[in-house]
Amino acid sequence: MPELPEVETIRRTLSKLVIGKTVADVIVGLPRLIKVPDDVMQFVELLKGQTIREIGRRGKFLLFYLDDYVLVSHLRMEGRYGLYRTGDEVEKHTHVIFRFTDETELRYKDVRTFGTMHLFPKGQEMAGPPLHKLGPEPLDEAFSAAVLKERLGRRKTKIKPLLLNQEIIVGLGNIYVDEALFQAGIHPEKTPDELTDDQWEKLHVSIVQILQKSISLGGSSIKSYVNGQGEAGRFQHTLKAYGRTGEPCFVCGTLIEKFVVGGRGTHICPNCQPRN
Repeated sequence: MPELPEVETIRRTLSKLVIGKTVADVIVGLPRLIKVPDDVMQFVELLKGQTIREIGRRGKFLLFYLDDYVLVSHLRMEGRYGLYRTGDEVEKHTHVIFRFTDETELRYKDVRTFGTMHLFPKGQEMAGPPLHKLGPEPLDEAFSAAVLKERLGRRKTKIKPLLLNQEIIVGLGNIYVDEALFQAGIHPEKTPDELTDDQWEKLHVSIVQILQKSISLGGSSIKSYVNGQGEAGRFQHTLKAYGRTGEPCFVCGTLIEKFVVGGRGTHICPNCQPRN
């Protein structure tokens, strides 16, 4: 699933491609992707004549700001956007087409069909699902080690599932949690009440640095992710823990281990990330 760096990269590339374009028509081939409004034809009619003014991001969600509405899009496992000329062959698994007045089209493809779209009047997008319970953005200036510690509290739950919880902090998925915990030297089964102030500082710095680095490299293309221009990310070539099972740690040479924490495959260096 695309995580914060991938969604931010898509936001930036799509901003170059579609801002200022006006919707002439919308073709919905798979109505169940449209969650709000309930009536797909209403979704289509509300979008007609609307111009895309800005594209934002909240956690792993893309926000298309139009004249009067905000389209909230979640890519889930395999969703992707691409800009095409009207008349170009429509590829398999293309489920929603936003046809613009300049004879171009923004097409949404989704092999797994888990993606969602919600259309809200401007100003109402944060009031209810899916955005209303999301935690703070880890790249906001207000996000600090103190905020991180406060959000996780003195819980006795393993720290990795907490970091994956989008209501606590947004945007972090399996790849970046493994990488942040490795860089901070924290075992994923440690609990927040076990961490020292120094470890909170290290974890905060690691989260921010890793996300920023991944964005600068266009995200991670582990499976099928590409940005809005069809380009793969490069951060996967810099991974220190995730996906390196049985390979030597770049810091100490100990072999990277993989096990399951909170139902998710987890990669650590047992020497650099001791449990006790």
